[in-house]
Amino acid sequence: MKIAVAGTGYVGLVAGVCFAEVGHTVTCVDIDEKKVKIMESGVSPIYEEGLEELMQKNNATGRLHYTTDYQSAYKDADAIFIGVGTPEMPDGSANLSYIATVCRQIAESVEKDCLVVVKSTVPIGTNDKVEQFIQDFLTHDVKIEVASNPEFLAQGTAVRDTLHAARIIIGTESEEAEAKLMEIYEPFHLPIVSVKRRSAEMIKYACNDFLALKISYMNDIANLCELAGADIEDVAKGMSYDARIGAKFLNAGIGFGGSCFPKDTKALRFQAKQFGYELKTVDACVEVNTKQKTRLFEKAKKRMITFDGLKVAVLGLTFKAGTDDLREAPSSENIKLLLEQGAHIYAYDPAGVPRAKMQFPEDPIGKGEMHYVESPMEALDQAAVCFVFTEWEEIKAVSPADYKKQMRIPLVYDGRNLYALEDMKAAGVEYYSIGR
Repeated sequence: MKIAVAGTGYVGLVAGVCFAEVGHTVTCVDIDEKKVKIMESGVSPIYEEGLEELMQKNNATGRLHYTTDYQSAYKDADAIFIGVGTPEMPDGSANLSYIATVCRQIAESVEKDCLVVVKSTVPIGTNDKVEQFIQDFLTHDVKIEVASNPEFLAQGTAVRDTLHAARIIIGTESEEAEAKLMEIYEPFHLPIVSVKRRSAEMIKYACNDFLALKISYMNDIANLCELAGADIEDVAKGMSYDARIGAKFLNAGIGFGGSCFPKDTKALRFQAKQFGYELKTVDACVEVNTKQKTRLFEKAKKRMITFDGLKVAVLGLTFKAGTDDLREAPSSENIKLLLEQGAHIYAYDPAGVPRAKMQFPEDPIGKGEMHYVESPMEALDQAAVCFVFTEWEEIKAVSPADYKKQMRIPLVYDGRNLYALEDMKAAGVEYYSIGR
């Protein structure tokens, strides 16, 4: 089938590449000519395991194309998937301006009957508006139907999550639209859950917010464990055997970040208020996560007289391992606070430095200084304190003895609970983690 994909971020590019991988002919559309040229050369603009290899493979087969010419991509497509961003507005609502722009382009370009599929995370009822918006601006006498097909990929495992998804969610309002989406996804050989459009939109938010709730709940319990003398890892282990709870998303830490959970919790909370309803569980989730991100900084602030002029090692910048994404990363909040206190930060991350430099240039910032280094050991060398923010394998490889040997003061605040308490104590490291 001939498919066009609008947007080449995590959602659009991964979807387009995976559609090509299963045999469809795909054209990915982006407004950035430089980005298109990079993708045509087989280089991925995002850090995602396995993505670049599939791009090169399907570029070579001729099934995968990239363009800024949306008119040629949309005019004779059998289906157009919308995968552009829906960033958070100041009030927590979703910004749908990119969706609207693509819809206008589709309406003015399509020259044959076409299925428009919204993969972007959008407020409940958006697909109805998309269909009406396209109908309002249609240039040619063609039939357009709109379907919802939310994505459930996780950054760092996006390709695997797409090709081997637990299920595919499709939301349609007609048998024809349902049949076409079923045909598109048939080569994936995955379970398909077919519902109405509004239910599909809600499923996306309900899933993401449930997982965010699970994380915040465990962090809340972890904070209580510290006060009560319990160990959150023991608690999580005991909980994991309960099939009703499951073993995933039980790791306590410094809160969730990234492009989905922070945005989607706020967006669903905003939508509920629009309906006159208060989602108290989601409100609590957001509040817990906001405080959790800087919990270790507050501990360190009580321990230290000052950070002014001190070398501070930061291990990990991205919101999690396996991605170069710093959106809503706990490291960012802590770095801002440390720089305000006059810290001289030496940061290491195997993938996130280029994006971090856009946020924190390698120059004096206020009283503080920002530096980026090539290894954890360089960051730790003569540091007075270390913060661990991301669970990269390169950071896990640092041993307790390394902290003792490299640091001026072996003082470690670990937001990922990477080390056993007894091992750090035996190595002579003053060690603070979450919930232990």
